[in-house]
Amino acid sequence: MKKQPTQWLLSAAAIGVAGVVFSQSYGVAIANTDIEGFKITPEQQMTTRQVAALLDRSHYLNQPLDEAMGRKILAMYTDSLDPNHTLFLQSDIDEFTKKYGDNFASRLKRGDLSAGVEVFERYRKRSNEYFELAKKRLKTDINLTRKDTIILDREKLPHFKSVKEQRDYWDRQIAFQLMSISLGQESEKAKDKVFLDNPDITRGQDLVRNDQRSPSEILLNRLSRQQQQLQRIKDDEIMESVLNSAMLTYDPHSNYYAPIQATELQIQSSLQLEGIGVSIRPDRKNPDYTRIVTLVDGGPAAKTGQIKPNDLIIGIAEEGKPMQDVVGWSTREIVGLIRGKRGTSVTVKVRQPNAPEASARSVTIVRDVIEQEDTGVTHRVIEVQRPGIDKSPKRIGVLEIPSFYLNYQARRNGESYRSVSIDTQNALEALNKENIDGLVVDLRNNPGGSLDEVAKMLGLFIKQGPLVQIRDNRGNVQVYQDEDGGKQLYDGKMVVVTNLASASASEIFAAAIQDYGRGLVVGSTTTGKGSAQIQLDNLALGSATLTQRKFYRITGGSTQNKGVVPDVELVNIYDDATFGERSQKYPLKWDTIKTAPYKPEGKFTTDTLATLNQQSKIRQKVDPQFNYLTSLNSIRDLEDEKKPIEININSRRAKMRLIEQKTLAAENKRRQATGEKPFADWNTYQAALDAKFEERSQMKEAERPQLPEDEVFVKEAAYIMLDASPTLPKVAAPASELATKTIAGPTTSIDSPKHKDVIAQ
Repeated sequence: MKKQPTQWLLSAAAIGVAGVVFSQSYGVAIANTDIEGFKITPEQQMTTRQVAALLDRSHYLNQPLDEAMGRKILAMYTDSLDPNHTLFLQSDIDEFTKKYGDNFASRLKRGDLSAGVEVFERYRKRSNEYFELAKKRLKTDINLTRKDTIILDREKLPHFKSVKEQRDYWDRQIAFQLMSISLGQESEKAKDKVFLDNPDITRGQDLVRNDQRSPSEILLNRLSRQQQQLQRIKDDEIMESVLNSAMLTYDPHSNYYAPIQATELQIQSSLQLEGIGVSIRPDRKNPDYTRIVTLVDGGPAAKTGQIKPNDLIIGIAEEGKPMQDVVGWSTREIVGLIRGKRGTSVTVKVRQPNAPEASARSVTIVRDVIEQEDTGVTHRVIEVQRPGIDKSPKRIGVLEIPSFYLNYQARRNGESYRSVSIDTQNALEALNKENIDGLVVDLRNNPGGSLDEVAKMLGLFIKQGPLVQIRDNRGNVQVYQDEDGGKQLYDGKMVVVTNLASASASEIFAAAIQDYGRGLVVGSTTTGKGSAQIQLDNLALGSATLTQRKFYRITGGSTQNKGVVPDVELVNIYDDATFGERSQKYPLKWDTIKTAPYKPEGKFTTDTLATLNQQSKIRQKVDPQFNYLTSLNSIRDLEDEKKPIEININSRRAKMRLIEQKTLAAENKRRQATGEKPFADWNTYQAALDAKFEERSQMKEAERPQLPEDEVFVKEAAYIMLDASPTLPKVAAPASELATKTIAGPTTSIDSPKHKDVIAQ
């Protein structure tokens, strides 16, 4: 097969596909859908065989798809459907293992999905049993002052051995959900009173919910919506859950996407979609309805003049098809209907809230390309002044990079295209004209993206030399190299801010800046996603990402699992135990290869880093925003879903009140420290938050004011950078004894099924 140039995908996690056929967290089950007529199509058979072949022959692990892997995949599949181990009985698991454990892999190889469908049918049956039990229980008076307990997070616990044991848990689960809804209603009614008594706090928005439904009615409606969503699951999505489970058993970043998910992946990576130009979300007063929040200026919907913000979407008709009632549909399902190819039309039936059904209007809109301008690189200048050091404020450039995106299709077609390196170059040129005293590169929550793009990005900051090493499953090492003759678009002071959600391409960038001594890395240890995927988007159906390489720092260490450890640590806002590569199933292991020859541009000594950490800790201890975040961390630890929780509304209310009191105290402490008026009580605080974030949701991203708890990381990074004084190295780092091939861009390819360029995510 002819080899083609490829581009590597470096992303933290794929779009949520595992358990797409409804994955419960702690126990809302869905029920009753008719897929007994599932007839596998030739395209589904071919897709299944293609995915099986990829895993068997082309994955980085070189692990054949044999009987042992088939058993692991079957276990992963049942866990994806029932992650909390509340639906399948142990007898179900034993039956599936005995019947399909030894042949699940061979079935996939020949394109046979019947075993996966049978497992899903059992999941449907158990879900239906739960739903019927819940419906029956919710018609009775349920005791909410019980003496028993429930463990919400049962992921590590075994499946129930008997129906009696399972039904006992379901009873407790229903009671707990009803208790939670009851307490939630108490809070909502208290907020409604604040809004009615203090209209100014709403900022001119209609935020009073006035929900008159009983807790039982709310839970029944919730279960009914979930039931209906499952009824609309298509055969492709059932196939997706099976194939994605197979890929995830090899590593957390190999994924299969059914056609609708493949489209979503492309959109996220290119910052471009084909649709009508609206943002939507569930209506806060009635989540059965989907509300249009904003319209893209100049987009197809805005051009009609007939679609307005706050319109409720009640029906959608694709071109040439009848109108479908979409009340009760999920936003994902509605997005799937609205999006489509440029030049095609879609008819949307909408009405304003509180208007009669008769006022609904149907608007036909021709889809077009929508550029998501707000989601790319942004830059700004802030002023910081170190007390007793700076006579005047220092001007600091801030570069915020949400992902390492690339519109690969436009590039391949020779069209004008957006990419993170192009946008960063433009931003740096603008910042250079501002005569900045230093630069903060903000990579927090950046999931990664294109390897090509991160290499180009690093070339803007580093003179020359290796940037990252890529190793394949045969041990061959390739080196991405900066070969622009020593050019640097920005050569001043810089610092990179990371957190636990900074992944993959973000880690390559941070590691290279750190290894070259080009700047400091501050914040929290990164995700630890040190693998590269190829994007395969010409399978018979949908697309896939497949891990085929691991990347390594120029010093030889992998970022896989360990991540990039910051030079200076700031408050970590995430729970390490439940987030990042180290919490995933079957992550690739950490290892090392030889160092690539490189010459550091600077060096921060151990003494320098110790001093910087000490100074930063002193500032963090007195800063009201860092104190606030630290308090929230300790409050979060008050609730552990792996431990028994009482099913008693009085004790639960007391526990919630304790959490509320501590949270309000933390909020008021920072407000007083920053000269703001403290909130009188919890309900006023919550009402103000609702109003604030509702207002922010209607703003374009670039227009939203910076949140102080976010901005404090940027300012502290600037202080650390200004305090740092790197020394220049006198000698180059030792050259590697390993022969490497130096490449300026991606030249690797695979001999598996035909593929296109990888989409950045």
